Amino acid sequence: MALPLSLPTSRVPDPVTAPPLNWGIMAPGWIAHMFASALRASTRQRLVAVGSRSPERGRAFAAEFGIPTVHGSYADLVADPQVDVIYVASPHSEHAEQALLAIEAGKHVLVEKAFARNAKEARKVVAAGRRRQVAVMEAMWTRFLPRTDIVRQLLADGALGTIETVIVDHGQPLPADQVPRLHDPALAGGALLDLGIYPVSFAAFVLGIPGSVVATGELTSTGVDRQVAALLTRFAKNPHAQALVSCTLAAKTPTAASISGSLGRIELDGEFYAPGRVRLVAPSGESITSAPAELNAHQGLAYEAAHFAQLVSDGFTESPQMPLDETVAIMEVLDSIRSQLKVRFPGE
Repeated sequence: MALPLSLPTSRVPDPVTAPPLNWGIMAPGWIAHMFASALRASTRQRLVAVGSRSPERGRAFAAEFGIPTVHGSYADLVADPQVDVIYVASPHSEHAEQALLAIEAGKHVLVEKAFARNAKEARKVVAAGRRRQVAVMEAMWTRFLPRTDIVRQLLADGALGTIETVIVDHGQPLPADQVPRLHDPALAGGALLDLGIYPVSFAAFVLGIPGSVVATGELTSTGVDRQVAALLTRFAKNPHAQALVSCTLAAKTPTAASISGSLGRIELDGEFYAPGRVRLVAPSGESITSAPAELNAHQGLAYEAAHFAQLVSDGFTESPQMPLDETVAIMEVLDSIRSQLKVRFPGE
């Protein structure tokens, strides 16, 4: 493999160029803070309302980000006529119910990952969005980052030859006393839906949806998955390829991704799901690396918001970069993994 003089240039637009929409934030928790910060710093999107079951949290969030309207219920938030788009930032256990509430109110909806607790719930949300003809998208921010587009172009150009192996991990030390929701079955806790969704979605981005899923893992004392490893194979368009994905709540892992093919390898150092560089490595060990990211860490959430705003402004209801059918299919993979680990959430 002869390395090119440079890697492809990202085609992702500057987030500030996206048409501004009026956003309502549903559930002002940690990820909502990261999202609102990114919108304020790097886009022209307008934060006009926040909804929270806790008036104190809602008012504090509004004061921090200059949001003019605070709603004490989610029903009031989605009924607000000034709001164009709802960002659902609650725990996974609430995603489907709250997305459906917004959809039935005629709002476009960006739903945090994991999109729902399971594929059944995801299908309900997708069906409702299509029936109401509003835009609905999973907030898998990795899909919209500049370095992901560089990878997208390298794969489309066949730079790696025949893809053989994708290896992706995501591990963070998230003990119960620090992040109790991830250890609570009632809140759809566990490593898989919070952390493992990233490796599984990345594997699907590269290879498509697997026909075979073989998983193993260990549970917490509360019955959610503490750590998970899965082998994904029998991809329709890549029948010889395999993906090795893993996640854990118990340790900080490299949180890296690699795509290995007959002609070379792509490496994404941790955090692979966030903004960063792309490294293309030849079999000889020679490599070439992309330029540094312009937006770092969770400021990269601006890209998914800008993509969704452009989508809505252009009159589309589904993203070609994160199609709803793929979101549902990825949820089916997660369901299969949880089934093999015998993890069930209350009410499933």
